[in-house]
Amino acid sequence: MFNFKRYSRAGSIKEAIQLLGQNPEAHLIAGGTDVLVKLHKGKGDFDHLIDIHGIVELDFISQKDDGDLVIGPLCCFTHVAESALIRKHIPVLSEAILTIGGPQVRNMATIGGNLCNGVPSADSATPLIALNAVVTIEGQDGSRQLPLEDFFLGPSRVALAHHEIMTAITVSRGNYAGYSGHFFKYAMREAMDIATIGCSAVCRVEDEVLTDLRLAYGVAAPVPIRCKDTEDKIRGRKVSTQLLDDIADAVADDVSPRTSWRAAKDFRLQIIATLAHRVVKRAILNAGGTIQ
Repeated sequence: MFNFKRYSRAGSIKEAIQLLGQNPEAHLIAGGTDVLVKLHKGKGDFDHLIDIHGIVELDFISQKDDGDLVIGPLCCFTHVAESALIRKHIPVLSEAILTIGGPQVRNMATIGGNLCNGVPSADSATPLIALNAVVTIEGQDGSRQLPLEDFFLGPSRVALAHHEIMTAITVSRGNYAGYSGHFFKYAMREAMDIATIGCSAVCRVEDEVLTDLRLAYGVAAPVPIRCKDTEDKIRGRKVSTQLLDDIADAVADDVSPRTSWRAAKDFRLQIIATLAHRVVKRAILNAGGTIQ
């Protein structure tokens, strides 16, 4: 049983924003795979819900004339993972999503909900951060855009005012064309568990030179993060086993994992280094490079 105090259903973006403005204690619910769990556990601050699940204008995947890919936040994981556009242009996102839960969860959970929860273990966050995704946010004061990397403020904290909602996730053509990537999630029970560490790499290789690399981690800091110092150190170097070793050695300075009941800090650091080597290697191979 779910003990709702109030429930409202929004039929449009405008109505959802209006309802949020009128109800400062309310929370949005989309797929419900996280919110309903919290409500079932008796979380009192989740007893007033605004349902946005049926807003058609937030459930889409499209490609603009300039090649930019746009994903509606109400797309369920199955829709995203199976999208021909996603598989063709940014398959690293499909890879990550297919590690989330089981088919039943992926059929309900939404990509926007996964991001807006603000948890560092959000599996869709690291590939999108590595792709330099930008989110569109709408509220009472109009629309604004924000790099997804800056959207995360801390554990369960995101850059949304109460009256705002995410309305689009955009990956520009310049951030995926000519790039390849890979995702790997280390968890005790693989898809049916929260990630101990998640890692995404997106790279471009030209004439056996790693001309660009974007390396992102989940659960390696209070928010999903990019390893920008590591990226700067190795960009422009020739592809080699030594390069992979240097990346694995460098990432420790970019991350700040903590000890929790799931894993000790030192263990997480070991996984982070191992995944840097493994995930970047696969991304390079996917980009047509060779490792000697």
